[in-house]
Amino acid sequence: MKTNAVRLLETMGISHELRSYEVDEEHLDAITVAGKVGLPPEQVFKTLLVRGDREGFCFAVIPGNMELDLKALAKLSGDRKMELAPLKEVHPLTGYIRGGVTALGAKKDYPVYLDETAQLWEVMSISAGVRGTQILLHPEAYVRATQARMGEIGRFG
Repeated sequence: MKTNAVRLLETMGISHELRSYEVDEEHLDAITVAGKVGLPPEQVFKTLLVRGDREGFCFAVIPGNMELDLKALAKLSGDRKMELAPLKEVHPLTGYIRGGVTALGAKKDYPVYLDETAQLWEVMSISAGVRGTQILLHPEAYVRATQARMGEIGRFG
């Protein structure tokens, strides 16, 4: 399936693999997706839309088995305070729905902050922009495609 995210990677000449899985509307979380695509949860990254008090919206990309550390993200982004964007705002602002959010090919190029644990892996998994498809690619390729800034923004809850 060619999504905007896949088209963007192809245009940039970035090597990637697609993995499809059966969608369960009740379980859209990254841990469930990880099991369906055959990867550990810490290798499947979820993309969250976050609003900062100074810099506005950004994407935070963290491992599926972690929670977002809003204070750490605020420090990295130059904001004083951060909050998750309300779910009702995610689609209008990104063009993506819950369970299919990705920083690649979003309606607007918001800044991207990637948890530094991504560099531990040869391959990381992110949403392809639709429920039921994941993109597997090298973390450095993801950073190149999104201009992501890395930092310690995930924490165990």
